[in-house]
Amino acid sequence: MKSPAAVRSKCPIAGALDFLGDRWTMLVMRDLLFYDKKRFADFLASPEGIASNILADRLERLEQCGLIERRRYLERPPRVEYRATKRGEDLIPVLRELIAWGRTHVSGTAKSPPAGVSKRALKAMGIKRS
Repeated sequence: MKSPAAVRSKCPIAGALDFLGDRWTMLVMRDLLFYDKKRFADFLASPEGIASNILADRLERLEQCGLIERRRYLERPPRVEYRATKRGEDLIPVLRELIAWGRTHVSGTAKSPPAGVSKRALKAMGIKRS
C-alpha cells in the first residue's frame, strides 16, 4: 500500500493524515529517526508506553506505506530491525516543526532532548550542542 486505494479528499493534509494521523505513528517515526531505535523492544521501551499489538500494527503499516523497511539481522530465532526509507526521512522537517510547535504551545513539554541522544539525532533535529 504505497498510497491509499481511494483518496478521500484532494487535500494534501487529508492525504498525509491518512498515512500518519493517529496518536502513535509519528512517535514511532520520531524514535526511528531521532532516537536511533531500530528493534521492536527499543520502540516498546519509549516512555509513551505503546502496546505491543499497536506497535506491531504501526510498524507493518509504515512498511506498507514505504516509510520504513524491515531487515532481518538474525535467522534463528528470526529477528528484524527497522530503518527509515528516503520517503520516511522526508518526515524529518515535519517532526522538527512539531517539536518547535510543541515547545511553544504545549505546557509541560521538554525544552531540550533527553540525555543520551546521539550527535546524529541532534543534527537531524536541528539542534547544535557543544
